[in-house]
Amino acid sequence: MTDAPVVNLHGYEARAAERLPRMVFDYFAGGAGDEVTLREARHAWDALAVRYRVLRDVAQVSLATTVLGAALDWPVLVAPMAFQALADPEGELATMRAATGTGSGLVLSTLATRPIEAVRAAGTAPLWFQLYVFKDRGLTAAMVARAEAAGATALVLTVDAPLLGRRERDLLNGFHVPPDTPIPNLAPEARRDLAAAPLAASALGEFTARHWDPSLSWRDLAWLQARTRLPILVKGVVRGDDARESLAHGAAGVIVSNHGGRQLDTAVATARALPEVADAMAGAGTLLVDGGVRRGTDVLKALALGAHAVLLGRPVLWGLAVDGAAGAARVLQLLRDETALAFALAGCRTPAEVTADLLA
Repeated sequence: MTDAPVVNLHGYEARAAERLPRMVFDYFAGGAGDEVTLREARHAWDALAVRYRVLRDVAQVSLATTVLGAALDWPVLVAPMAFQALADPEGELATMRAATGTGSGLVLSTLATRPIEAVRAAGTAPLWFQLYVFKDRGLTAAMVARAEAAGATALVLTVDAPLLGRRERDLLNGFHVPPDTPIPNLAPEARRDLAAAPLAASALGEFTARHWDPSLSWRDLAWLQARTRLPILVKGVVRGDDARESLAHGAAGVIVSNHGGRQLDTAVATARALPEVADAMAGAGTLLVDGGVRRGTDVLKALALGAHAVLLGRPVLWGLAVDGAAGAARVLQLLRDETALAFALAGCRTPAEVTADLLA
C-alpha cells in the first residue's frame, strides 16, 4: 500500500482496490462479458479532440447551471449506485454529504443501503430517485410515493436492465450482499434473496430474475406518470429513436447510458451515442450522460456534444472506500477543479459557451 498523494480519479481506483474485499471491488468495478464496453467507455472520450479558443478572458469561470430545476455549482450529479455501504459503513449518507459539500447533485438507487428520508436529511444537494420496476407493482408504486414524500425532485427510470447482464466477475466470486447490510426499499423476502452466496452464481442475478419486471415497455411510462407529479428521466438510452419515443411518451428527458458497461457487452460507448441522441432531441427535454467520465475534459466534451450535465459513478465509490465522505468529496472536488481548468483552457467562461464547434 502506497502513501503517495492521489492526484486524479484513477489514483482513487487503485487505492480502493487495495482496501476493498475482492468480491466487493469486482462487483463495483466489473462489467459484462469480456468487458469490451467497459474499456471502450474511456477510449471514446479520449478520442475526442478539443479545438480550444484563445484570448477569451477566462480570469473568471463559473460552472454553475440548472438541470431539471436543480441548481448545481457545476454540471455533475452522482450516478445511482447500489449497495454503497459495501464501500463505506455510512453508505449513501456519506455520499450525500460529499455531494452537498461540492455543489453536486445525487441520484439515489432503488438498491440503496440507507433510507431515502435519512439521505435527504444528511445534506442539501439536489436529490433524485432512481427506479427499477418490480414485478410487484405495489412495491414500485410505494417506492415512488415514498421518494416524492421524502423530497426527491425527479425520478430516474432505468430501462436498460430488463434482465441482468452476464457479469462474470460476480459469478466467479459468488457475489452477495451480507445479511447485516440494510436495503430499506426491499421487502424482507426480497432482501433475503440477495444474501445467499451461491457457488458459480450471483445472488444479484437470481434476485433480479425473480423480482424485476422484464415486460417493461413504453406503456409503463404512462403507468408511472399516473402515480407521481415528479418529472421522469429515462436512463439507458443510446439511440435517437428511443430518445424521441421517451419524449413522446411524456418523459422530461433522457440519460444516455449503457449501465456502466454492465449489461450488454459490445454496446456502443456513451460518448459515441450522445451526438445522435442530442440531434434527435433537438433541444427538447433534459439530456444527461454517464459512462467512463474520469477527467474534467470529459465533462467539457459531454456539454459540447449536447448534454446538460454528466453523472459520475464508480470514482465516487472509490473515494468512499478510501476515506468515507471526505474521500468521495475529494474525488468530486478533483473533477470539479479539472473541469474549471478545462473550461478556462478551452476559452469557455460558462456552460453556455461550451458549444459543438469546440470538438474536432
